[in-house]
Amino acid sequence: MAVYHLQSSLNVCAPQTIAWGVNGFHFEEDRQHLMDIIAADFPSVPRVVLERVLSRKLDYRVEGQSVIFTVEDENEHA
Repeated sequence: MAVYHLQSSLNVCAPQTIAWGVNGFHFEEDRQHLMDIIAADFPSVPRVVLERVLSRKLDYRVEGQSVIFTVEDENEHA
């Protein structure tokens, strides 16, 4: 099990960035560009995990200016 804790910085507000990504992920033609931007903002998170978060296949929670989610299956973040 892995717990990811995406923190905001001066340049990136994690909750708003993830919300923007979730909204935009509905449009297939935008997905690759969104993934590239968000993966650059949060390089410690594997792209496969980000895809699951943005597609709402993996739940997340917002705590203050942070986004937190847990990956139960070790294969999901390999």
